[in-house]
This record gives sequence, C-alpha cells and structure tokens, in this order.
Amino acid sequence: MLLKIYPENPSPRQIRTVAECLMDGGIIIYPTDTVYGLGCDIFKSRAVERIAQIKGIRADKANFSFICNDLSQLADYSRPISNEIFKMMRKNLPGPFTFILNASNNVPKLIQSKKKTVGIRIPDNNIPLEIVKELGHPIMSTSIHDDDEIIEYTTDPELIYEKYNQMVDIVIDGGYGDNEASTVIDCTGEEPLIVREGKGILK
Repeated sequence: MLLKIYPENPSPRQIRTVAECLMDGGIIIYPTDTVYGLGCDIFKSRAVERIAQIKGIRADKANFSFICNDLSQLADYSRPISNEIFKMMRKNLPGPFTFILNASNNVPKLIQSKKKTVGIRIPDNNIPLEIVKELGHPIMSTSIHDDDEIIEYTTDPELIYEKYNQMVDIVIDGGYGDNEASTVIDCTGEEPLIVREGKGILK
C-alpha cells in the first residue's frame, strides 16, 4: 500500500492505520528528516528479521536505531546518561542525529548490538513522531539508503514503492526525502564521538 500522509498535519486515521500495521507485525517505509527509513515494531522479532533480510544482513549484526517521539522514552531504553549528554541531545533533537547510547534491559536482545548499545533518533518530521505516539513505544529503524543505490530510489516515494512494495506492507508518501543520512554520535565513551558525518551539525 502507498499511503499519502501530509507531514504538516498528519491524519489521525492514517496514523492509526500505520500503527495497527506495526502492531500486527508489519513493515513500513516512512519519511524522516533525512533519508526514508525502513521500520517495524521493536517487539516483533519476525518483522526485525524480515528487515534484516531486505537489507541483506543478519539481525544480530545490524546497527538498528529506535525512533522515539521525545526524550522521555530514553529512561526506558537506555542506561542513565550524564547531564552533559542529555543537554546535548535536548539541544539538537528533534533533528537529523542518531545518538548511540548504552542499552537498557528493555531493548530486545535481537536489536541490541554486541556492545549492548542502541541508536536513538527523534527526527524532525511529524509523521514518524505521531506513529510512535500512537504505537506507544519506539519504531525500530534503519535507512533504506545503500552506498550503491541510485539516489532517486531512496528519496522519491513513488520509486521507493515500485522497488519495495512486494517486500513491505506500507510505503508512506510524505514528500521527497533527503539523500543524506543522519549524523551519528557515539555517547558510550568518556567523550561524545562523531562516528559518521551526515546532515546534522551539532549546536
């Protein structure tokens, strides 16, 4: 299904449709503030494995992230963080950043990296934020972008639908996406470390 949702004012009925799909173990492709994302319910292990198959990787070796709707969800899925890290996140989120944090025991083991970390994203886009709010917990997410992809196939929702409609349950058309991924900051060491430069520039 190709579902048009307007990011300025997402339809509650359409958001509910997407959330129900995720609750049923479905997979969605949705817009963020960077490239389009491939996502599912964090607690649906079969859906996580399906996404890993689409990406051509093993689920236990993937670097998946969580899409949260605000910083209040941090306490549930990450271990305690310093005031400095929290202030940096509050200053830059919502925005095009992925913050790598030490995972709490609430993060399903299939999603945790071997280092027991989790990536946290709060994109500056109302569509995923409203989906997470309706769902009641984060979406597991990974970019559909690969280094050898033609840009249009990762930014144009109609072309994304053509390519992925047999593999996923819903492709959300939320407008043209960005061809640049988020900036990734590892906050698990003594000092925050930028491990991938992307669209986001830290304030």
